[in-house]
Amino acid sequence: MDLASVNTDLVSREFLAVVLAGFGNELLPLTGDHGDEPCPKALLPIANRPMIEYVLSWIEQSGIKDVLLVCPTVHRHAVYHHIHSDVSSSNLNIDLQTYDETIDSGAGTCTLLRHFASRIREDFVLLSCDFIAPPSLPLTTLLNQFRVDSGSNGSIATTCWYATNRTEKSSPSEEWGPVSPPTPIIWDDKSGTLLHVDTADDIDKNPEELELRMSLLSKYPRVRLSLNFQDSHVYVCRRSLLGLLQEKTQFDSFREEFIPWLCKIQSQRLKRRKYGPGLYKDADTPSSYATALEHSTLLDFRDNKDNIRAPLSESERITGSLKVGLVLHRPESEYAIRVHNLPSFVEINRGLLSTTNYALPTDPKNRSLIDQKAQISTDTIIGDSTRVSEKTTIKKSIIGRHCIVGRMVKIVGSILLDHCVIEDGARVDGCVLGINTKIGTRAELSRCVTQAGYEVSPEDKIKNEKLEVTDWTAAHDSEESVSQGSQGGNDISDV
Repeated sequence: MDLASVNTDLVSREFLAVVLAGFGNELLPLTGDHGDEPCPKALLPIANRPMIEYVLSWIEQSGIKDVLLVCPTVHRHAVYHHIHSDVSSSNLNIDLQTYDETIDSGAGTCTLLRHFASRIREDFVLLSCDFIAPPSLPLTTLLNQFRVDSGSNGSIATTCWYATNRTEKSSPSEEWGPVSPPTPIIWDDKSGTLLHVDTADDIDKNPEELELRMSLLSKYPRVRLSLNFQDSHVYVCRRSLLGLLQEKTQFDSFREEFIPWLCKIQSQRLKRRKYGPGLYKDADTPSSYATALEHSTLLDFRDNKDNIRAPLSESERITGSLKVGLVLHRPESEYAIRVHNLPSFVEINRGLLSTTNYALPTDPKNRSLIDQKAQISTDTIIGDSTRVSEKTTIKKSIIGRHCIVGRMVKIVGSILLDHCVIEDGARVDGCVLGINTKIGTRAELSRCVTQAGYEVSPEDKIKNEKLEVTDWTAAHDSEESVSQGSQGGNDISDV
């Protein structure tokens, strides 16, 4: 047999990666529209590399080849152009699908999974486009954990949580917006099982205490509690969970509603028996679980009064523990992060700067655009096709592609996205500038964030503001009205 002639299409896929790319409301004004053109969250650059490229690279390194990428309909053109351009380095097979929604009325993850369930025919990895994982946390760690758990005791999902404890020096300032509140979770270290995730309803009912079932504590007598972990929004799931979602139409949020509910039913025997057969009915080899499940210490089938293990029924022989597995990432030097708000966006960019050693353009054409008299610190990144004029100082900053920086400009601790223009003598300190932002001559900006296309007038001085185009255009319209009114008055007096 000629192995080279075997059709690889006949080999069934083990996992499909489902990547969700939303509007990014918490990243406003950076994700605000630029005129008629949207600024998709997935394409927001981190250290001059589109955010989604980090996620696609992480997926590709795990051996997964197929991706279902879901984005809002209004973002389709921009996202499609990126994944088919030379900028994208991915060799994945990407199935781009869209959904109709507005920035004010978003669809929850459960709703999207129900809608696209027909395109998911195997176990899947659910990811947000904003999770940046370090090399010490490969996706294969989660996949292998899911493989082991699903084969030994019938796990239905594996989650990933990462440590959020930072030194004060690396923590973002509160002025960038509220940071994510801590989420109490409870887990069993020995079995690697996520047992409880506090929800908003739990906090409303009893903000001072955690309510746990005695059956859970009886089954897992030595649990651990922590508020130092955040959900990565990465889940390796059994395909049959989609059938359960079709039945549980009241769930909209996968993280805030569905995962906490799954954690609760794994310790409730009656619910395991109710939902187990449906969750395992599409398993490829259900008989392979039988022996392992009968001898599993994580399942409780001692139902009779003599505490003797009763034989498994036919449905129980293919019903696992409904375990929700847990992978915890505790960093020493490298840390994971979700870039879902302004503080995390600033934090990850600053973090990558600390590992960069003078990242200027390497090819002679782009390098020639940077004047030799410009002073650029070694912890700065300059994008391709960016022009930097003489006597300009840039420290601890990221400058995007196709930017123009004038003479005697000073930029410190800032992030400039693509196509920004900084005119002569301007000062930019600790700012994040959206694409196509223009800073006028001798203007000064400190601790500001701008929407794409915003223009700062010459010699303006602005501190601690989120600058949106609607505010800028309204101010200019008001100035024009005043000017026209004064001209009209002169005309009338002349008459």
